Amino acid sequence: MKRFVFPLAVALCFLALVSHQSTVSAKDTWMSVRSKNFHLVGNANEKEIRKVALKLEQFREVFTRLLPHMKYNTPVPTTVVVFKSRSSYEPFGPPATGGYFQAGPDVNYIALSTETYSGLDGVFQIIFHEYTHLLVNNTFKNAPLWFNEGLAEYYSTFSIDNDLKFRLGVAPRHHLILLRHQQMLPLRTLFDITYHSPQFNEKFKKSIVYAQSWALMHYLLVGKEGQLGKLAKFIELLAADVPLETAFQKAFETTFEAMEKELRDYVKQDRYKFMQGKLAEKLELDTTTETNSLTEAEAQAYLGDLMLHSNHPDAVQYLENALKLDPDQAMAHASLGMLRFREGRTDDARASLERAVAASSQNYLIHFYYAYTLSRRRPEEKPSKYPLEQIAKAREHLKRAIELRPDFPESYDLMAYVSLITGNEVDESIASIKRILNASPGRIDSTFMLGQLYMRKNDYKTARPLLEQVAKSSEEEAKTAREMLDRINKYEKELADYEEALKNRSQGPAVVAGETVLFQSSDPSSSLREALRKPRNGETQVMATLVKIECEVKNVIIFVLQTPTGLLRLRTNSFTGVEIVTYTTEVTGDISCGPRKPVNAVVICYLPNNDKRFKSDGILKSVEFVPADFKLKPEKS
Repeated sequence: MKRFVFPLAVALCFLALVSHQSTVSAKDTWMSVRSKNFHLVGNANEKEIRKVALKLEQFREVFTRLLPHMKYNTPVPTTVVVFKSRSSYEPFGPPATGGYFQAGPDVNYIALSTETYSGLDGVFQIIFHEYTHLLVNNTFKNAPLWFNEGLAEYYSTFSIDNDLKFRLGVAPRHHLILLRHQQMLPLRTLFDITYHSPQFNEKFKKSIVYAQSWALMHYLLVGKEGQLGKLAKFIELLAADVPLETAFQKAFETTFEAMEKELRDYVKQDRYKFMQGKLAEKLELDTTTETNSLTEAEAQAYLGDLMLHSNHPDAVQYLENALKLDPDQAMAHASLGMLRFREGRTDDARASLERAVAASSQNYLIHFYYAYTLSRRRPEEKPSKYPLEQIAKAREHLKRAIELRPDFPESYDLMAYVSLITGNEVDESIASIKRILNASPGRIDSTFMLGQLYMRKNDYKTARPLLEQVAKSSEEEAKTAREMLDRINKYEKELADYEEALKNRSQGPAVVAGETVLFQSSDPSSSLREALRKPRNGETQVMATLVKIECEVKNVIIFVLQTPTGLLRLRTNSFTGVEIVTYTTEVTGDISCGPRKPVNAVVICYLPNNDKRFKSDGILKSVEFVPADFKLKPEKS
């Protein structure tokens, strides 16, 4: 059976936030500043906001100089909310913090207080660490945990003086203390740890993983000359699926044990250099940087959206307050629509998003959000119910979102999901997802989507390595990818058994353990009959020829089949409502609307129609493509 899974487009991170009963006033002066890579809003003064923008741009510039030949793509926008004081920040951040980074597939948020970061970089260490993860995950395919965390820790101590001289790699005190008093892990063990490993999910074991990952990265970057290029080669080999040990030896020209000894000696000396550099010229905000004042309604909308993305229960108060101040505030309508959709209030969600589209038709995210809610079923609907008119509207808004922002990957992923559930434009979606992965090879969700698209085409050979890559990842899709691989394995085994049976029967008697074994039957279809889906309660199974698929009627798809007793017209609400399997390599490509050229031999199961209101002979439950010479029942001797 084919099942296609698409993760929630707006993933939300759960934070332990304090709930406040009244909204924070936005009557201070709120400003908006757009730099090259960031959008900043805040009630701090313009000078402070621009200072934050510059520091983030400087960090990003220096980061990309470490491995200049790699692609550092951030197609998802990052919004930074700069609060003028700790008291104005506190309703929006985790307790006892001065700032945080909230990654998301549609918008990344950074929130911080200027009072907290003034004179020290503690808040920016958290932000730089998480932003490094964002750059690594977009750039590297299946980046190992030690590399991801080690690089993030290394870059978290970035500092710059006079907008010109920067420092990297200053040793964090908490790592030094741990490395002095706790035994390090064997290098093989460290390299094998993933985000699901016990060592990374127990507090005290996790600490040494962070510390040792930082120490190894520090050693490779600044501790020993010539290691940087080798590190880049190692990561490239791993991304090309070269086995770990082979990749390590090719890149570093040494063994795990030798490198481990070097690292222990490096840590034992307890003296760490750090990298100092100087920009060729001061990096300043370019002349295209935009600065604007925000209305109180706009400020409330940004605060509500920030809360929505951190799953804060007070998000609705800010969004509704924004709409009281300005009933046509597009961002507030869009965020409220996504909030209502999360609550299961689908009609209210779509109504809010329709208002948002009407108020701001040039905003790509609003079109994307509306398409997302249109492509999802209501909780009370059956899994197979995808109204065709609604899906067509979702596709229309996705095309508009892509037109407005061609590099935003989530629009293509959602368009691919629509292709999965309809069977239409699958090849176009495959081409789009390939372009996304070419730009951002580290996107596991897009890799998973591409694997599913190939499964939709019954191209299991191409789907397998993609799903294997996802299955090895730390993402939530990994479990589903493993289940899909199990189904591919089962299908390929059944097909191989069937083909082997055909081969043996065509060759006549077989010899087993020195004895001649005569087949009791020359029936080549017997093995495949065993593999077929068994009819369930009330279902009828019949051999037929699939002639065409009609999709003209609203919300109804009709499979037209020729059987020995006449023509059958069987209905379904969507392609995903039918179990579709092929046991012949002659059937390839999409299962889509229109005549079948050539027609196909199939075995179908359906529920006969007893309701005269429907102009069909029943409800189609499964279609199994079989070879043309297949016999559903044994021939009488």
